[in-house]
Amino acid sequence: INPTSITIITLSIIMGTIMTMSSSNWLMAWIGLELNMLAILPIISKPKTTRASEATIKYFLTQAIASAMMLLSSTTNAWQTGSWDILELKNKFSTTIMTLSLMMKMGAAPIHFWLPEVLQGTTLQTALLITTWQKLAPISLMYMISNNIQPALLMSAGILSMIVGGLGGINQTQLRKTMAYSSINNLGWTIMIMTLSPNLAVMNIFIYMIMTTPIFLMMTSTSTKTLQNLTTTWTTSTATTLSIALLMLSTSGLPPFTGFLPKMLALNELITQKLTTLATLAIMTSLVSLLFYLRITYLIMVLTSPMT
Repeated sequence: INPTSITIITLSIIMGTIMTMSSSNWLMAWIGLELNMLAILPIISKPKTTRASEATIKYFLTQAIASAMMLLSSTTNAWQTGSWDILELKNKFSTTIMTLSLMMKMGAAPIHFWLPEVLQGTTLQTALLITTWQKLAPISLMYMISNNIQPALLMSAGILSMIVGGLGGINQTQLRKTMAYSSINNLGWTIMIMTLSPNLAVMNIFIYMIMTTPIFLMMTSTSTKTLQNLTTTWTTSTATTLSIALLMLSTSGLPPFTGFLPKMLALNELITQKLTTLATLAIMTSLVSLLFYLRITYLIMVLTSPMT
C-alpha cells in the first residue's frame, strides 16, 4: 500500500473511533463506526492470501450485520421516544438489540465466532489493532448506555464469554487464536462488571490493552506465530521471550501481576452487591483460562529448547 493510502486509512481509523466516542447522537456514532470498519478492511486484506481475503469478508459481514442491528435499535428508539440522543435509549427492545450489536462488534460470546478466524487470517499487527483499538468505540457506547441495559443480559453474556474464552484457548497451538480467546475472556470480565461499575469496566479494558500491545509487538519482532516457535525463540532472544511469558501471566490475572488488580476489584464489587454465585463462577472460569496461559509460560521457561 502506498504512503498516501496508509495515511488516509490510519486517519480514518482514528477519526472513526474519536467520532463515535465523542458523539451524543446515534447517527453520528454509527457513521464513526462505519468509517472505522471500512478503513480497516484494506489493512486486513493486505497479505495477498486466500486466508486474508476470507478474514476480510468475515470481518465485513459481521460488522455490517452489527451496524444494521444498531440502526434498527436506534430507529426504533427514536420512533418511540422521538429522540436520537444516545443517553435517551429508554425502549427495552432497542436496548437489548443495541447491546447485542455492540457485543457482536467487540466479539463477545455468544457472537464471538468471527474473532479467532479473522485474527488467524491476518498479520500480527492487524490482530493487535482488532483486539485493542477496534474495541474502544463499542466499549464507549456500551459505557454510555450502561444505566439502561438489563444487568441479567450483560452478566450472562459476560460469564459465557469467560467460559468460551477459557475453553476455546486450551486446545490452540496458534498464538493468534489463543490471543483471540484471551480477548474474549477479558471482554467477559469487562461486560460482566459494566452494569455494576462502568468505570471499573473501562479500567479493566485499558489494563488489558496495555498488556496485550507489548505481547503482540514482541511476537511480531520475533515472528512467533505458534507454540512451537516459542520453544525456539528462547535461544535467539531470551529477554523478549521472558517478557512474553511474564506478560502472559499478567494477562491471566495471576497475583502479584498488574492483571490481577481489575479482576480483584471486579470480584470485590460482585461480592459487595451480594452476587456471590456469579463471583464464584467468574473465579472458576478464570482458572480454566489460566491453564492455557500457564502452558505458554511453561513452554517458554521450563522446557529446554533445542539448540539452534
